[in-house]
Amino acid sequence: MTYQKTPEALSRLSPEQHRVTQENGTERPFSGVYDSHFEAGIYVDIVSGEPLFASSQKFQSGCGWPSFAKPLETANVVERRDDSLGMVRTEVRSTHGDSHLGHVFPDGPLDMGGLRYCINSAALRFVPKAEMEAEGYGAYLDQVEEAAGQ
Repeated sequence: MTYQKTPEALSRLSPEQHRVTQENGTERPFSGVYDSHFEAGIYVDIVSGEPLFASSQKFQSGCGWPSFAKPLETANVVERRDDSLGMVRTEVRSTHGDSHLGHVFPDGPLDMGGLRYCINSAALRFVPKAEMEAEGYGAYLDQVEEAAGQ
């Protein structure tokens, strides 16, 4: 499967999805559809469709944004230094879509590796386990058990 940012994909974004993914925005805490979502499946880039996170790595952090312990495919996630807002953070972007996803912090559950990928719901599209094969994500079925920290 080929993942890329296309004019067609960008034209389908809502204003909020565009602001977050293309203008490095952040959705309001606790406002995103996936903050308290724990169904088995995977989360893909809303722009390119590249697989980013699995439900088995999702946990409830209480921060107001979906939180994951690690990416599904490390090659699909780019981490960059972010000096905006007067602080140093690590920004997370999708590799092929170049979408702004959120940030990663070193305060995740130790038993899951200690990282918290704090991701905007507006940057994601959820693919339920039952639809993964049909949508071309069957290779990831072994990684989508129920989320760890409901």
